[in-house]
Amino acid sequence: MTVALMWEARAAAGLGDRLLAWAGEQELPERPLRRETFRAPQDRVLVITWWNAPYDADLPELPEPPAELVTRAVHRWRFESMRTD
Repeated sequence: MTVALMWEARAAAGLGDRLLAWAGEQELPERPLRRETFRAPQDRVLVITWWNAPYDADLPELPEPPAELVTRAVHRWRFESMRTD
């Protein structure tokens, strides 16, 4: 089964590049099948990691960034792959 973990944060005003750099520097203790980093308007940063694991597996996630870089707590979601096209 493939599980995708999504991590999304919104940077404090003017700190989008710093948050993006911080997210890219974060190492996980295990290597995912795939990892992608995205940015969006309003200095949002999204990191998705894919894992070959059961849905409820204990998987490593990116930590909370330093408080001065963000406007709120990180949003996290977990998804199970149902099929590929």
